Amino acid sequence: MNWNPRRLPRADDKNVLVTGGNAGIGYFIAEQFAAAGAVVVLGCRDPSKAAVAGAAIRARVPGARIHHMQLDLADLASLQAAVDGMPLDCLDVAVLNAGIAIDDPPRRENTAGHELMLATNHLGHFALTHRLAPLLAAAPAARIVTMGSFAARSERLDLDDLQSTRSYQPKRTYGRSKLAQMIFAFELDRRLRAAGGDLISVLAHPGGALDSLTPARPGVHVRSRASYLRGLAGGLVLQGKDAGAWSAVRAALDPEVVGGQLWGPRVFGLRGQPRLEQPQQHMTDPETARQLWTASVELTGVDPVAAL
Repeated sequence: MNWNPRRLPRADDKNVLVTGGNAGIGYFIAEQFAAAGAVVVLGCRDPSKAAVAGAAIRARVPGARIHHMQLDLADLASLQAAVDGMPLDCLDVAVLNAGIAIDDPPRRENTAGHELMLATNHLGHFALTHRLAPLLAAAPAARIVTMGSFAARSERLDLDDLQSTRSYQPKRTYGRSKLAQMIFAFELDRRLRAAGGDLISVLAHPGGALDSLTPARPGVHVRSRASYLRGLAGGLVLQGKDAGAWSAVRAALDPEVVGGQLWGPRVFGLRGQPRLEQPQQHMTDPETARQLWTASVELTGVDPVAAL
């Protein structure tokens, strides 16, 4: 279909959760859903940051329906209470977007002893999907949209050292955590199809999204004229985080999207309107996915599909 990210189809009847919806690409995903009329839940740890993000959205979208779910993906024990606190009886879209990137050593762990990037980016979303299952099952044709990353393209999982206990390099560990998240999303769709029903899992990635090319939002993102000018050259092949949100929004709202697809920017996968992409083989390998799923169940104590 002729898709225009600046003229989205109406979504007044949809309830949408965006993890990490208070900042970065997640904020712009939330803003765009709100502009389409959806009820938007910002999943983030800090209520004050959620309030600022909600105010910024309402300033641009009068009448926007915004809620907050206090969400700490690194704390698996808190997820059920977080979901129970949502003021919704069904969920049409869950955008699994939140993530952390640690640039420097030392290696860090959450309270359960899981490496922090894997715990937040993959294991937290794995367990959250299990907790959200009843709300997703209560909506007709719900979608789970996972935000992947270019960082996953050059990495391969080490299933014998999934938590980087023997060899820890921050950038590599981050890339592997995002790869794990993408492998999970593809495997989730395979298992959902096998289980029947109309819930689907779709992937998206933002391409190359720079702060310097991102429009300012009061309290959420500040862009000086100097930083904008410095980023202009990069704008030939990269884009702002507002445009980086387009792929996830299309994956959620386009009626022609089907499960197991990957959506990304049109120009070299880095910028432009979203298009359907062919995933790399290491992202969709069934045996790697089976082993990762088994390990994730052991680490989290839950199975997302078992709750459906």
